[in-house]
This record gives sequence, C-alpha cells and structure tokens, in this order.
Amino acid sequence: MTDNATPDNTAANEAGSDTKRTRPFPKISNDAPVQRRPPSRRVLWTVGGLVAAALLIGQSVKVVPAGYVGVVFSALSGVKPNSLQEGVHFVTPFVDQVNLYDAKLQEITLAHTDENGGEDGAIRARSQEGLDITADVTVQFRIDRSKAAILHKELGRSYVRTVISPQIRSKVRDAIGQFSAADIISTKRQQVEASITGALREVFTKNNLLLDAVLLRELRIPDSIAKAIEQKQAAEQQVAVERNRLQQATISAQREVVVAEGAAKSAIAKARGDAEALTLRGRALRENPLLIQLTVAEKLAPGINTVMLPADGNFLLDLKSLQTASKTAKP
Repeated sequence: MTDNATPDNTAANEAGSDTKRTRPFPKISNDAPVQRRPPSRRVLWTVGGLVAAALLIGQSVKVVPAGYVGVVFSALSGVKPNSLQEGVHFVTPFVDQVNLYDAKLQEITLAHTDENGGEDGAIRARSQEGLDITADVTVQFRIDRSKAAILHKELGRSYVRTVISPQIRSKVRDAIGQFSAADIISTKRQQVEASITGALREVFTKNNLLLDAVLLRELRIPDSIAKAIEQKQAAEQQVAVERNRLQQATISAQREVVVAEGAAKSAIAKARGDAEALTLRGRALRENPLLIQLTVAEKLAPGINTVMLPADGNFLLDLKSLQTASKTAKP
C-alpha cells in the first residue's frame, strides 16, 4: 500500500506545483486610488513659514514709481509727516499703508465740451458793465512733494474736485468783473490772465499745491454785443484817423506861418538894409557932388564919352575928364 500510495501523492504534488507555476499575477487597475502618506508636520510648518515670509516681505517693501510721491498712513500713529520719494522703501507690514500721489505736471480744463453747443464746463461771468462773458480756462499745476503728507491729511485724493475747480471758477469770475467787455476781448486780455494767475497762486500755495500756468484759452460774448463793440472800435479808429489828419494839417499850417514870418522878416530886413544904403548913398552924394556925374557915367556904355544931361543949363558932360578925375582921386 505504501508503494501504491507514494506514486499517487507524488503525482498530486507535481500537479499542484505546476498549478502554482502557471497561475497568473493579479492585474492592478490604473483607476484604483493610490494611497499616499500624509505630509509630515515639519513640511507643513516649512511651507507655512515661506508663505508668511513672502507676505511680510510684500507688505514691508513698497516701490514708489517715477513721478509719484508716497504718503504713509500708520494704523497706530496716523499720517506720517515725511513723504516717500521715488524708489524702494521699507514700511511696517500690516500697519503702514502707502498712498501714491501723482507729482508730475497736471492740468485741468474748464471749457464747453458738449457737441450740441452746450457750455456746462465753461466758466460764465459778468463784465464790469454786467455783460455775459464765457471763458475757457486751462490751469497747469503740480503738488508740492515736500508737503504731500499735509495735502493727504487736509484734502485727500479729491483735492481737484474740492479745491481746484471751485477756486478756478471763483477767481476767473472775480478777474473778469474788474474789466469791461471791450477791454477783455481786445487790449486787456493779458491783464485778465495775470489777475487770475496771481489770485490762484495764492490759493494753491495755501493748499500745498504749486501753480505752473493759467491759460485763458477763449473768451466769448454775445454776438450782438460783439458787433456793437466792433462798431464802437471802428468809430474810435476813424476818429483817431481824423484827429491825425487834423494834427497834420495844423502842423502844415504852422509850418507855412513860420515860412511866411521868415519871409516877412527877411523882406523887412532887406528893406531896412536898402533904406540904410540909400541914406548912406544920399549922404555921400551931398558931401561929394561929383559922385552924381560918376554914377551916371558908370551906368552908361563904356563906348560913350559925351552925353547931354537935362540940367538947368544945357551943357555937355566930358566923360573922359570925369574918369580921369576919378582915377586921380582914388589912392
């Protein structure tokens, strides 16, 4: 029995061994969830520390761009007096807040912008005589960098709306009210602009702003008033022309009077000279009677030696003897 049993068991064992060898390995599905080990506490603390450090650095480092100035507001002490200029700055994280203000040249324009002809943005004022005048104005300004903290504390970011626009309108109206409409649109425009500039510079300085320029772009008055002013100016120019002509005529008449007076004085002087000459000549003739005969002889032609003179007793005048006598009488 032992011999019979042994071969059977051996066969069975061999069959079992073959079965184990040929059994396939179980397949692992890709969709099956993979179990991962949770991160350790040390890794969590490291990541948390890096995030906190990044937040601290981001809150403590502030960059002020070119053309801007920073004003620091502290949750503990309020607005700090020193402004931050351009560049990188370190502040207290989560406590200090940096407010940026544009420090470049800015401008505000108050003018009519309505395409239908409206003038909601323009400044309406009255001239010295009460005429309606509409003005378009551009104001160029910048904030005072050294006083940006005071500006932020007293006015805030809305300083253009609360200070600049109302003050521009007020000062433009005041300046226009000091001049007549004719002067504003003709000869006094620069004076109006200078008056506005002076008044606004005082207001801007008081509010920590720097005024750069005031540009009075356009002044408009009603057409009827403009025509009346033009006619008045044309009449004044015509009067000026006539006045100039009258002055020229007056000057010409005065010149003629001066010339006539000069001619009269010359004639008088000549007559006086002639009279004095005649007086002297008469005296000489009385003192030298022979000069009469010599004068007559000089008036005659040189070829005539004898002439008949109409005297009381008719006689012949011997010119040769007179000429000889004259030559001997001369030294």
